[in-house]
Amino acid sequence: MISIVVPFYNEEENIEILHSELSDTLKKMNREYIIIFIDDGSTDNTFKNMLKVREKDNKVKIIKFRKNFGQTAALKAGFDLAQGNIVISMDGDLQNDPADIPKLVEKIENEDYDVVCGWRADRKDTISKKFTSKFANFLRKMTTGEVIHDSGCTFRAYKIGCVKGLDLYGEIHRYIPAMLLWRGYKIGEEKVKHHSRKYGKTKYGLLRIGKGFLDLIVISFWQKYSVRPIHVFGGLGLLLGISGTLIGGYLGFERLFLEKSLSDRPLFLLAVLMIIIGVQFIVSGILADIMLKVYYGQNERKNYLTEKVFE
Repeated sequence: MISIVVPFYNEEENIEILHSELSDTLKKMNREYIIIFIDDGSTDNTFKNMLKVREKDNKVKIIKFRKNFGQTAALKAGFDLAQGNIVISMDGDLQNDPADIPKLVEKIENEDYDVVCGWRADRKDTISKKFTSKFANFLRKMTTGEVIHDSGCTFRAYKIGCVKGLDLYGEIHRYIPAMLLWRGYKIGEEKVKHHSRKYGKTKYGLLRIGKGFLDLIVISFWQKYSVRPIHVFGGLGLLLGISGTLIGGYLGFERLFLEKSLSDRPLFLLAVLMIIIGVQFIVSGILADIMLKVYYGQNERKNYLTEKVFE
């Protein structure tokens, strides 16, 4: 069984067209499926058109948000409702082609991948959007260690175990492949078609790019240091503390043996400040470690993922 997850925000013209294309493709695959449409607080007739489609096809499930929470939250809601073995996520702007779904499914099943990401090798976007996307992909590769070409493409196939329980927030959906890679899942990619936008307006802008970059910083920190935050806070604390102690020791030697005054030495104040801040960093690391143990304990979470268990 396959679940298709599609978030929409003010895409009223695209609902019925996309549903028709999805239905044609999925029926030809001869598999059980459900289609999950998420209305992310649209202000046009998106939800009404979803209801029209639902009346004709009971395989369509609808989630309606009270307000616009963003694409990440919409995908999270769709993943939570998804059923079956494979989940397909895609955009609702008709730029992704449902005819590519069989390719993604075949690759994920035959080549033992956990996630297969769509690669828009021939993008039909404006030059500015292409440039921004390439720069974002470069940043992601440098920060996360990804090897796929187009991690910003929402058109992906997942084994359902990858996305169930996945923590998603902010503008983090574009970093899902990186999050899953860090968890040990196998990531592949497949070239997919990309069409020009016909209806509606793009939802991407400079503000969204900035938010995404800040989320990238948070993800990188969380994935590297979430298990032992003392490693980063304690490391900085030791570095500052030792540096401050060495500087203070040198200045103390000058005061005691060379009789140099410290009242006009700003370096002495800097040394004291570095020691104090270093101690604060170490204490913060210890407190963060304690909070993390409480977090894992109360929520019965594990700090590891198993692929198989042989008994």
